[in-house]
Amino acid sequence: MSLNIAHRGFSGMYPENTMLAYEKAIEAGCDGIELDVQLSRDGELVLMHDEDVDRTTDGTGWIKDKTLAELKELEASYTFRGRYGENRVPTLREYFELAQPAGILTNIELKTSIFRYAGIEEKTLELIDEFGLRDKVVVSSFNHYSAKYFQSLAPEIPCGFLTESVIIDGLPYTAAHGIPCYHPEFHMCDDAFMEEANRLGLEINVWTVNEEEDIREMKRLGIGMIIGNWPDRCRRILKEG
Repeated sequence: MSLNIAHRGFSGMYPENTMLAYEKAIEAGCDGIELDVQLSRDGELVLMHDEDVDRTTDGTGWIKDKTLAELKELEASYTFRGRYGENRVPTLREYFELAQPAGILTNIELKTSIFRYAGIEEKTLELIDEFGLRDKVVVSSFNHYSAKYFQSLAPEIPCGFLTESVIIDGLPYTAAHGIPCYHPEFHMCDDAFMEEANRLGLEINVWTVNEEEDIREMKRLGIGMIIGNWPDRCRRILKEG
């Protein structure tokens, strides 16, 4: 059965990667949340998609150059500014304090493609263990070295290779590296693709699926995680007979 995973929280209606978006995704009945982890200048695990703060906050500059205190001064409501009060850049700890009692899954994307963020894998695993969530997380990255390294630290936690390109032999490549999950952009998936994935024993988790007909098609194909901005819509469609 496909799972309904809220992309950066309920980002279709609320500011992405904010505690408000995560809370509203849970209220909408998601099975889990996908989010993006980066490191502040003082080594704190913070949640934001872009490597800079320009698009989603009222500030400018790289996350890596700002302390947590400096990041917390920013208003993180993006184009929703003024509609939902002030929203701050959350930490992974703050998110886990919400997710753990809710019992939801978390797809953690390590944002290590542009900046390496030395030690981010160990810090992320340490916090996962502090909250006892090894059985409630999937870890993925566009930096396949990073995903592979995380798997070496915690082999029992499913890891995924993210890709937005139509790669030749992407599925055999993933399987050959012992990675159990492949996370492509959803347009890559069709019956032949899924037949090969099933033959190789790979779980396919796709992003970003927002339109009703696309959600239905991913459901038909037997996708593992359907990651989208509208968890209420996805929940309704997954419940259809």
